[in-house]
Amino acid sequence: MININIKPLDSQSQEDARSRQSTLTKPPGSLGKLEELSAQLAGIYQNPMHKIEKKMTVVAAGDHGIVSEGVSQYPQDVTGQMVLNFLTGGAAINTISRNSNSDIMVIDTGVKSELPDHPQLRSMRIAPGTENFAQQPAMTVEQAEKCINNGIDLANELSQQNIDLVACGEMGIGNTTPASAITAVICNKAPEEVTGRGTGINEESLNLKISVIDKSIRLHTPNPTDGIEVLSKIGGFEIGFLAGLMLGCASNNIAVLIDGFICTAAALIASVINPISKDYMLGSHQSVEPGHIIALEHLGIEPLLNLNLRLGEGTGAALVMPIVEAAMKCLTDMATFGEAGVSDSS
Repeated sequence: MININIKPLDSQSQEDARSRQSTLTKPPGSLGKLEELSAQLAGIYQNPMHKIEKKMTVVAAGDHGIVSEGVSQYPQDVTGQMVLNFLTGGAAINTISRNSNSDIMVIDTGVKSELPDHPQLRSMRIAPGTENFAQQPAMTVEQAEKCINNGIDLANELSQQNIDLVACGEMGIGNTTPASAITAVICNKAPEEVTGRGTGINEESLNLKISVIDKSIRLHTPNPTDGIEVLSKIGGFEIGFLAGLMLGCASNNIAVLIDGFICTAAALIASVINPISKDYMLGSHQSVEPGHIIALEHLGIEPLLNLNLRLGEGTGAALVMPIVEAAMKCLTDMATFGEAGVSDSS
């Protein structure tokens, strides 16, 4: 059972933000998307003069039984190996998070390999990887609810720590396959429309991946209006955890940056469970995965960047953090025409 209370964005704070934008020392609309972003943030924080103080990058890791169908060119052991790389600070997400002055937390939602104790690693483990959903459901309904509730619990904890901006990331060999399956079901698209090459598979492997997804959807016929059912039948533990994290951030008035395709599939799950949660999500970038574009359009989220990224890990989300901060600082820190003694257009 998922119990979550999410309120609509504070419309008065949004209106106040837009009114203030019109008084700042610049031509109206000259900061483009930053102006509307600042109004969205004002509504999230319920305060047009909010100062973003603490940031956190959350990378959820999990393994996938569907890998046994040959949908990835990398072995499953790489998931655990990359988690170790995160913990020693050697991955792209570490570099970008440092550059964005964001702390980083890695969540084991169900990595097959054994992982060491580490201050940056949190175990919220469901099982050592999902089942092969080409043959049986990826997880039980109870497991699906558990990984979502784990994400909500972490969001509640981050709120207690006064974190006000979260970047979502993931790691899991084979996880573009459940992301494609989820996107096909919720967005009502054919598997070939939403399935890309992931880590760089060839044409033969791509066709195999599409056929596996098609077979799995036909086997399970998940209900696209039931987020728990979609997750349990064709999802992943890290995807469910991130969906819960997004829901929990929304309920705590925390802005959450969505990374690439897998994170956006998690956003689709969250939006089915509670549609208001979409308003608390910020699109960081548009990846090269075809399903990512379709999922963003379905959510009504416009990405801030398009840099042909396809790494995952939360790299795009962490990269955009300074832009989000800049949008809010322009709203709160710029002088008005009256304060600066500058004549406005009137």
